[in-house]
Amino acid sequence: MAASPLLEPGLVIAGHGRHVWVETPDGRRLICHPRGKKSQTVVGDRVLWLATQDEGTIEKVEPRRNLFYRQDEIRTKSFAANLDQVLILIAAEPEFSESQLSRALIAAEAEHIRPIIALNKSDLGPLFDRAWQRLAVYRDMGYTVLPLALKPRTEHEPHRTEGLQAMLQGKTTLVLGPSGAGKSTLINRLVPEAAVLTNAISTALNSGKHTTTSTTLYWVDAAKTTAVIDSPGFQEFGLNHIEPMHLASLMPDIKAHASDCKFYNCSHRHEPGCGVLAALQPASETFSAPGPQQISANRYKIYSDLFAELSQTRY
Repeated sequence: MAASPLLEPGLVIAGHGRHVWVETPDGRRLICHPRGKKSQTVVGDRVLWLATQDEGTIEKVEPRRNLFYRQDEIRTKSFAANLDQVLILIAAEPEFSESQLSRALIAAEAEHIRPIIALNKSDLGPLFDRAWQRLAVYRDMGYTVLPLALKPRTEHEPHRTEGLQAMLQGKTTLVLGPSGAGKSTLINRLVPEAAVLTNAISTALNSGKHTTTSTTLYWVDAAKTTAVIDSPGFQEFGLNHIEPMHLASLMPDIKAHASDCKFYNCSHRHEPGCGVLAALQPASETFSAPGPQQISANRYKIYSDLFAELSQTRY
């Protein structure tokens, strides 16, 4: 579509159903509706829109750098587009699912988006220590893992957020995590006026009270160079869009040994001469930390179970 002088550029900053909130370069915000029956826009999209009275119509979605999403057998859930990084926020309590963490990391790897893992509730002592130890294998893989103790502003905060804020500076970051991990507390710390903005968006889009049922972009700085995107909590994270034979390349510890296999099309599950199976931590050592060149038994189980799941969905 050729650019029209009537079309204006904008950034999608929130959505509910088929309605989205678009922000223009000069700071105006208005409701826009997609052309056609189905909305193809997500938060983070750069769009061209056409004014229609006091609202607008989305005429074009500009090409995306990436799209972070999950997909199960029923539907695809798109979180956001044009991201620099994904902050996966988990907590020492309630205990996080390593399978769900791995799935989020795989989804980020598939879109070439940098993931950051943050473990909240570092003030819980032994509970945190055990959770931190569970993440040792991810630190060994090269992932950035940060400790946090997110508290309301009126309470003592043992671990401040300066280190995290430095990583967010100048970036567009999707904040992702299960319910109860502390996402709302983090967003309110980074963007003190988030509750006011959220109420305004909810009123405009007629989406009711905000319980993070939709995805919303907030500017952290006045210059609008740093953005955080709040997303709904999730309990499941489908990866049906990932090809089973591509899975190993998206898991760094598996990928490190996949080139040592005898067969180029090795599934790393039963083939002779498999470099991955050769590097697998022995069953007798399952409850100890894997060696520097070993794949942990738990990580391999996640790979094997996910490979089987993805293979089943294709037949």
